Amino acid sequence: MTATIDRPAGVLTVLRRTPTPVRCLLGGVLVNQLGAVVQTFMVLYLVFRGFSAGQAGTAIAAYSVGSVVGVLIGGELIHRLGPRGAITVAMLGSAAVLAALPLLSRPSTFGVLMIAMLLAGLATQSYRPAAAVLLSDLMPADMRVLGFSMMRIALNIGAALSPLIAAGLILLDWNLLLWFDAATALVYAILARWLLPDPRTGRGAPVDHRPGVGPGGAVVRGGTGTRMAYGILLRDRRFWFFLASTLIGAVIYVQFNVVLPLKISAEGHSTGLYSGLLVTASIVLILCELRITASVARWPGHVAATAGTVLMAVGAASFGVSGGSAVALVACTVGFVFGTMINGPTMFAYPATFPAPVNARYISAHQATFGLGMAAGPLIGVAAWVGLGNGVWWLCGGLGLVAAWCARLGMKPPRRTPSCDRRAA
Repeated sequence: MTATIDRPAGVLTVLRRTPTPVRCLLGGVLVNQLGAVVQTFMVLYLVFRGFSAGQAGTAIAAYSVGSVVGVLIGGELIHRLGPRGAITVAMLGSAAVLAALPLLSRPSTFGVLMIAMLLAGLATQSYRPAAAVLLSDLMPADMRVLGFSMMRIALNIGAALSPLIAAGLILLDWNLLLWFDAATALVYAILARWLLPDPRTGRGAPVDHRPGVGPGGAVVRGGTGTRMAYGILLRDRRFWFFLASTLIGAVIYVQFNVVLPLKISAEGHSTGLYSGLLVTASIVLILCELRITASVARWPGHVAATAGTVLMAVGAASFGVSGGSAVALVACTVGFVFGTMINGPTMFAYPATFPAPVNARYISAHQATFGLGMAAGPLIGVAAWVGLGNGVWWLCGGLGLVAAWCARLGMKPPRRTPSCDRRAA
């Protein structure tokens, strides 16, 4: 079974039919993202507070490690506290740690700061699996992919506005950056506790999309505890192909923020051109993604994932033949972003289509893999740029085709055979 159906709802229908709790969930995601400044401004903040550039980079690395671990822990919190409880606890923890960071940001307490940064990443990102599970539970099945598209739009709007807010806060006091981040996390915790429902039904018992079988062909039986749930995931070879596609795709995606500015600088362009490309990408995503997703939702999930990943690969490779032209770079950016709009919502929705006893672990595994790719991507990209120069974009294009192949293998439904039908029964 795929994450799509034959007749998805249109954009206006989706907006009208979106349940009120989903709107509250998306509002909380937007509010939280407005204050998400740690990864963007923490290096500058720590340098301002007297740390060396190396210490600041190490602190960000600790935050990234905590983020990957936090997503995995978030999957377990869902089964113990429910999605609403997991979001509330994660955001309260995030608010507490972020509020304390200014008190720890002194060179003499660097060791304690490292622990705090690890905890900040862990708490801040552990809400994501719960948000995905809750969105999947609350949205009608024919609008699930569009729901994930709306969540991506909320994240992108927040990401576009947060630097503007941060710039104003810096003029007043650098510490306000972290205190504002803590405040938005606290607001999200309050919204989650009082406005979101607490759907726990089916988390401890088998719920089938197809009798006894998940979308990847994994057999799901009753009594699915933690060890059995992860055992099912580890034996699901199709899902491992899907995770491979996610990892490679994340590494390619992050090069837009890592290697592209290096290329622009090396070709003699000003940083204003890169800022313009970022603005272009944000505008295209915000204005076009929901409409594109409404059309793509007519496709089988594996087709959308494969086609979008191929387009993303072509867009990445095209940066290598842009010839230093600003117009060409804008065109390449649009093509690259369209690829992410085609494959992104479908791939993020796919793990949520697995049966309830295991889908939180599938979601957390997917998001942890994506986070790992985003964390490793800068190291891989810089090393490739130093070794290959402009050839890094051809490498991205080739890896993108591998990711597309993995997405097809991982998401294409297995053929039903009489023996499978008897096993599922």
